[in-house]
Amino acid sequence: MYSTFPFSPGMRRLFSVAALVVLALTWFADFGVLFLRPGAPASGMAVTSWIPAFITGPLAALTLPDNRWLPALTRRAVLVAAVSVALSCVCLFIPQDGAGWGFLETVALLLLIIRVLAQVQPAQAAAWVIAPLVAAVLMLPLRDRSQDTLVVGAYVLTLLLAVCVTLGSALRAQEARRQRAVHDVRQAERLALARDLHDLVAHHMTGIIVQANAARTVHATAPDKVEPILESITRAGTETLASMRRLVRVLREYDHDALLPGDLLAELGELTAEFARHNPDSPPVRLEVTAAARSTRFSPEAEASVHRVVREALTNVHRHAPGQHATVRLDATPDWLLVTVTNTLPSHPAGPAGGRGGLGLIGLQERIEALDGTFRAGPSGRGQWRVTARLPRHPVPPVG
Repeated sequence: MYSTFPFSPGMRRLFSVAALVVLALTWFADFGVLFLRPGAPASGMAVTSWIPAFITGPLAALTLPDNRWLPALTRRAVLVAAVSVALSCVCLFIPQDGAGWGFLETVALLLLIIRVLAQVQPAQAAAWVIAPLVAAVLMLPLRDRSQDTLVVGAYVLTLLLAVCVTLGSALRAQEARRQRAVHDVRQAERLALARDLHDLVAHHMTGIIVQANAARTVHATAPDKVEPILESITRAGTETLASMRRLVRVLREYDHDALLPGDLLAELGELTAEFARHNPDSPPVRLEVTAAARSTRFSPEAEASVHRVVREALTNVHRHAPGQHATVRLDATPDWLLVTVTNTLPSHPAGPAGGRGGLGLIGLQERIEALDGTFRAGPSGRGQWRVTARLPRHPVPPVG
């Protein structure tokens, strides 16, 4: 029911349980009013008095949770509103003797209003769905055909509608802010990847120019050495083109340090050492590099991305799991480069696992997927938090 609301999983479960309890108690109240009302035996009630407790109330409540077998939320909400309005219209012409205004139906309609405002996109579609729901709620007092009930009920329901509309709008605004933050993080990560690729391409192009000048210099005196130089230029050019195909934008900031390829293992060692310097009371990070990873060269953008994954993961360990054991593992298969960062979970987390708001992990996922890789972050089921990135092994020719 609250799967898309901007709350933690624990809060969503708490809200779901609370909603179920409220709906169940409200349904029992409907039956209490229906059967236990003094001076109005159930056998003498009009048919429309039974419908809210047995049909419209449960129908409205069943449309609240999401289910793959149910139609879309907008269709369910319009259907429930139409049924409720139809019953209210019928009650205007049939004398009522007993319960005609269902509490479960009222609560479910109000919750539907909150859900539609918070989740339905775009805003125009939400407005079209909200209109019949509001009409259905405001027409509920008409079922008793009493002036006092109409006045008091309309006043109370108007206040409840104002609260629900405000809450739904607040949730919608909060989700919009979260989506904007996610979009900004993803855009920033794409631009960071573009800057890295720009630096790497510039590095290779510099090498190509140097080798071309060397070939021109030795051409007259040692023509036999020109061929190996040309082969090296071809290999470097092929690698540069492979990186440029993955470059979607180019942006260069003045404060951005250039990256050099081929230093991945040294950079990972520096990251683990830096973690130890900033966390003297924590166990040292264990760095595991398999033989396959040591003997393989990877594309420069893959190395830069692995460095980014490890740095972000260790930063999260420092922030949210201080004092816990952490392990960085680098492995390679014939097709993939695999990096995994695991840490034990503290008994009392210092903050949300994986980063405050999870935006750092969203940025990593955007970077890895931009390179045709896969990214996962979450509990491993053994008391650990695991961050895993898998990047394709694009062929990289050896340096000549």
